[in-house]
Amino acid sequence: MVMLALSVAAAPAAALERSEVREACAANDPLRKPFFGDSHVHTGFSFDAWGQGTLPGPDDAYRFAKGEPIGLPPWEEGRAGGRATLRRPLDWAVVTDHSDLLGETQICQTPGAPGYGSIVCRVVRHFPGLGYALVNGHIYASERPRRYSFCGEEGEHCLDAARGPWRETRVAAETHYDRSPSCRFTTFVGYEWTGMPGGRNLHRNVIFRNEVAQDSPTTYMETPTPEGLWEDLERECLDGPPRCDVLAIPHNSNVSGGLMFGPNRSDGSPLDERTARIRARLERLVEITQHKGDSECGVGSGDELCSFETLPFEIMSEMATPRAWGDPIPDGSYVRDALVDGLALGAKLGVNPFRLGIVGSTDTHFATPGMADEDRHIGHAAGLVNARHGIPAFPDMPFFNPGGLAVLWAEENSRDALFEAMHRREAYGTSGPRILVRFFGGFDLPEDLCGAPDFAARGYASGVPMGGVLRSSSGASPLRFAVWALRDPGGAGAPSTPLERIQIVKGWLEGGETRLRVLDVAGRANPEADVDLATCTPRGVGSNQLCAVWEDPEHDPTEPAVYYARVVENPSCRWSQYVCNRSGVDCGAPGGAPAGLESCCDDAVPPTIQERAWTSPIWVDRR
Repeated sequence: MVMLALSVAAAPAAALERSEVREACAANDPLRKPFFGDSHVHTGFSFDAWGQGTLPGPDDAYRFAKGEPIGLPPWEEGRAGGRATLRRPLDWAVVTDHSDLLGETQICQTPGAPGYGSIVCRVVRHFPGLGYALVNGHIYASERPRRYSFCGEEGEHCLDAARGPWRETRVAAETHYDRSPSCRFTTFVGYEWTGMPGGRNLHRNVIFRNEVAQDSPTTYMETPTPEGLWEDLERECLDGPPRCDVLAIPHNSNVSGGLMFGPNRSDGSPLDERTARIRARLERLVEITQHKGDSECGVGSGDELCSFETLPFEIMSEMATPRAWGDPIPDGSYVRDALVDGLALGAKLGVNPFRLGIVGSTDTHFATPGMADEDRHIGHAAGLVNARHGIPAFPDMPFFNPGGLAVLWAEENSRDALFEAMHRREAYGTSGPRILVRFFGGFDLPEDLCGAPDFAARGYASGVPMGGVLRSSSGASPLRFAVWALRDPGGAGAPSTPLERIQIVKGWLEGGETRLRVLDVAGRANPEADVDLATCTPRGVGSNQLCAVWEDPEHDPTEPAVYYARVVENPSCRWSQYVCNRSGVDCGAPGGAPAGLESCCDDAVPPTIQERAWTSPIWVDRR
């Protein structure tokens, strides 16, 4: 039974706040619908993407998201060597090119521009791998980033050159935003702040609610701390021009060396209430999965499903010399750490700085938002596999992946509705499939929600959705959670894999100490399900949909807690297995795998995965 045609008897109480003038959407559902998108997209305006051979810009990226083809390297006299198209267009997307080096990228591509003939630009144009290492060491991974000398005093040449790409980015977002009643596609103005001191990733994607944005994006070079970024966004947007609203989304905490969710400020001092408050105001979401690995939890957690797409290094500068697959990573590197540690920080500071909703995205550097299908992965032009002269037979580093998607539950496909969904954290991430998930919690939640045609209406009426906060009840009402999931329906050639199970992950404080538990609430671990690796055909029984109403018998109303749901598919082929099959690799043949395809015969590279979705949490504050 598909539970999307639901009663409108009890809609969410909050009315949608409008920040822009536009035609009303013809389709508006007060019980909200899921809109699939990508909040992390790089184009040829990003220095590293351009160095990899990417030429399409923001306009091309939005066309691709809407279903049009895009050109891929190698480019010869303006002609693309390859093409890519989405099987299923997205509902929304955000181009988030690196704010750092926007001007340098423009200069290095423009003959006659001051700096075009510099050694840096010449190296990147002719030796992109060396250029990538040069720029990472000098800018992105530096503790003291500084502009190149050709930028002039105070970097004025490069800052001035950046105005054109920033303007084009904003124009492209406005051009492709469907303001008609059809509301087919939504865009946002955005960029990525790319701080990575000592190689420890602190990147944030910055997304504005509407066309009102900063005059110039904040850069790591001029503002080298997250605290500085938050202060810029607060001063130049939230407390600045009318109608300006903004969010910052951290990503790749898995390669932050524990810095992303640590207990200290950038200067080493303990996190204080003011810093926690501004962080909580701006950082409402976190990217849990993307091309450069999964950030949910580490392999040393005792949870066997935490081995999903983990990276064998703790900071990006170790990419070229990875450790053994599955080595432990420092605390503070994973989203689950943050959600549980945030309870303790909230109790200490009076505000939880890690009250984070969840999304996934691609981090594509090919200007290809939403390109997350395992069987069509061609890399994302990020890392040490260079695509400038053509996409290699093995198109990516073996421990990278196609990335995920961000899903927002909103009344309509408009900027205001989608941004409000991000702000209230009614969002979830997937590792690529278009799984549908709803998650409600409450003290008066009915036990009979599963199978009910008014599942969502009663969930809103009796509790809060994913991203919400409950206040502990001192009465006798039990704390319940209702979670429902529907498998990706497939279509347009996209695969559809049965669901295996739904889990609820609970974190809580107990006597000042953090605790964690993972519980199966629907379905079960299914060792009988596997994959025919020769054909990538899944085998075994699974479910088209799963639903559960779970009551927490151990809830302590005097302690804070956090709960999120994880939906897991049956096993399916990983992207690398599809590549090896298409290339006809026979690991038993004399000589083994052909040159360039050695990863096909590396036992450390898993041939299968279990795709999944993660809901934003529901928090329960102590009474």
